[in-house]
Amino acid sequence: MLAAAVLYSSVGHAGASAYLAAMGLFGVAPAAMRPAALVMNVVVATAGTWRFASAGVVPWRLLTPLCAASVPAAFVGGAVQLPARVYAPLLALTLVFGAWRLWAQLERADLRPAPGARVLLAVGAGFGLLAGLTGIGGGIFLSPTLILAGWETPRRTAGASVTFILANSIAGHLSTAGRVPPGTALLAAVALAGGLYGSWLGARRLPPLAIRRLLAVVLVIAGVKLLFSA
Repeated sequence: MLAAAVLYSSVGHAGASAYLAAMGLFGVAPAAMRPAALVMNVVVATAGTWRFASAGVVPWRLLTPLCAASVPAAFVGGAVQLPARVYAPLLALTLVFGAWRLWAQLERADLRPAPGARVLLAVGAGFGLLAGLTGIGGGIFLSPTLILAGWETPRRTAGASVTFILANSIAGHLSTAGRVPPGTALLAAVALAGGLYGSWLGARRLPPLAIRRLLAVVLVIAGVKLLFSA
């Protein structure tokens, strides 16, 4: 949990997919896994949002329409049951392709203007829906989109991603708050320690190319997890 929190939080993620995989390996009951992972997600994303906001690298104007659309869409996606064999392989291939594009350094370093509010609302709704359908967190989809589209720098993308994840994780946690299993507080404390250190690295120490390549590693991990869970 500590290692996952450090790695994921350094690129603006909270690590829910890694927490779920770790709990599965140690035989935690499936009914307890998601509520516990959501609590850890909220804790790590809160620490990350504070770190990146303190460093002035959270693009609030870009995030407002994204979060406004993603939260209700995540509720809708969570209510839809799709067979894993249909969406997991496609999403895994998408994540691996995004990882490959992020690993290669872009030739152009200039940014493009972000689209208007209507486009951002549509993007937020789409990623919120995917987050609800898959349970792996909207940041996995948001981060490569912001970087590859040229809408934000890697560091500000990490700040956007962790805040986006926080909003969606709180929404998910509210629906499972009564089912948080015993022992979650200790796991959350460990994840918080890792999240504080990792988000400090991402917000103030890691160079942009290192953030891109760490994000590529995170995407590959998430993609492999999807393939094996299908």
